[in-house]
Amino acid sequence: MSEQFSQLAQEASNWAIPVIFVLIVVFGAIKRVKVYEVFVEGAKEGFNVGVKIIPYLVAILVGIAIFRSSGAMDFLTAGLAPLLEPLGVPPEVLPMAFIRPLSGSGALGVMTEGMKTHGADSLIGNMLSTMMGSTETTFYVLAVYFGSVGLRKTRHALPACLLGDVAGLTMAIVICNLVFR
Repeated sequence: MSEQFSQLAQEASNWAIPVIFVLIVVFGAIKRVKVYEVFVEGAKEGFNVGVKIIPYLVAILVGIAIFRSSGAMDFLTAGLAPLLEPLGVPPEVLPMAFIRPLSGSGALGVMTEGMKTHGADSLIGNMLSTMMGSTETTFYVLAVYFGSVGLRKTRHALPACLLGDVAGLTMAIVICNLVFR
């Protein structure tokens, strides 16, 4: 039964994007929208947004590189490990908690490294992958969205997003300890 479901899911995933693409073109034709022209116009806007946000992205990437290269990540992890280990937080997952709000690719690197070291089916591997899916690259998203429209003051957005990250990380740790321990 599960093999049949797996084959069905694979077949559905093979057809999902082509079907969505065709549906967009068909609905555009029904509404008498010049789909190609609208697509090209959107691509132009996307390029302009990309050019606008490059300085913000460079700043984030430089900040992450400095944070890791300076040893601040290792210092922070070593300092917090004795406090968090009794709460069921392995020190090996702390870099994910720090990097994930900053960089998706950095977090992917931390997750991959952790899975190679400890195994994908280990508690740490499961916790890393759950943390990856439970949070967002907050600073990247804010830089992209606010940078693209020229906003400099994030006001309540940053604290709300970071609170969401803390909630996601906390629940990832709690659930993984309940399910995989």
